[in-house]
Amino acid sequence: MDKKAKIGVLTISDRASKGIYEDISGKAIVQYLEDILITPFETVYKIIPDEQDLIEKSLVYMADVEKCSLILTTGGTGPAPRDVTPEATENVCQKMMPGFGELMRQVSLKQVPTAILSRQTAGIRGSCLIINLPGKPQSIKLTLDAVFPAVPYCIDLIGGAFIDTDPKKLQAFRPKK
Repeated sequence: MDKKAKIGVLTISDRASKGIYEDISGKAIVQYLEDILITPFETVYKIIPDEQDLIEKSLVYMADVEKCSLILTTGGTGPAPRDVTPEATENVCQKMMPGFGELMRQVSLKQVPTAILSRQTAGIRGSCLIINLPGKPQSIKLTLDAVFPAVPYCIDLIGGAFIDTDPKKLQAFRPKK
């Protein structure tokens, strides 16, 4: 019996954490997952300000205590002084997965020249894959469509919970047995 997947959604935004505006990015991630995944999963959802220590603690808690197999962050990946999500991610991961950020920037550059300013990255903490996503909902879908085909197999390889996609919406890649 496979364990039910837990997926963390972590929005990093000073203003959204204070209720100044609605967290549309985090909700876009949850909607995306609900749309493409066919395996049952539970979402662990949190909104926090752009504070590196708090980001690190939240990632560790979601991975180690909540036992999330996947954490998707949104926000804090730009060049501004308070954008520290990639640094926090690197500090808590045992292995970095730079191909995720490379591909996300590549597909985003086809839409907007400022995508080169994004510092999205991904890494592994234990049996959890952590991916830093952009902050705009349309960019979130674009980048997830590009990288998500590799996500279920990556989670298999690191010992996380089994997740699978609806092949009519997004084909996850797994090698033939």
